[in-house]
Amino acid sequence: MTPGDLVLTPLGVRFRGRLVPCSVGRGGITARKREGDGATPAGAHRIVGLLYRPDRVAAGALPGWAVPIHPADGWSDDPADPDYNLMVRRPHPFGHERLCRADPLYDIVLTTDFNWPHAERGLGSAIFLHCWRAPRYPTAGCVAFDRRDLVWIVNRLDYGARLIVPQP
Repeated sequence: MTPGDLVLTPLGVRFRGRLVPCSVGRGGITARKREGDGATPAGAHRIVGLLYRPDRVAAGALPGWAVPIHPADGWSDDPADPDYNLMVRRPHPFGHERLCRADPLYDIVLTTDFNWPHAERGLGSAIFLHCWRAPRYPTAGCVAFDRRDLVWIVNRLDYGARLIVPQP
């Protein structure tokens, strides 16, 4: 581990000397991730992207490597899709998540290299770090934070840092 890594603990994520409250997948932590199981995958996952809603977040509030997302952007979560676990443009003929959601969950999104960029079909997709729905409210497998904490993390995080999720 390096000082710039995010380390998941039972009490939150340890990062830059702080313990930041977070939520994980409704299926807990797993070493055997599968699409749709609601679990957060164990392992060391590199941060490989930062996406944001330019209509809700000022570009200057985030580091220079942040990329804006727009209404036609999605993320494939369909194992039958040749673009499985990749960003796609909507409309899209396969199952996918909208990145521009009506709620604020994906206003700021850190993407990880879990099962990316060459995805194994059915292993799991869209393992992100994003805003939480409510304190400690479980996710579909992502790690979620209060928006203020996520902004704090993003502005101190280096591209390529790792999210360390210990084995269950």
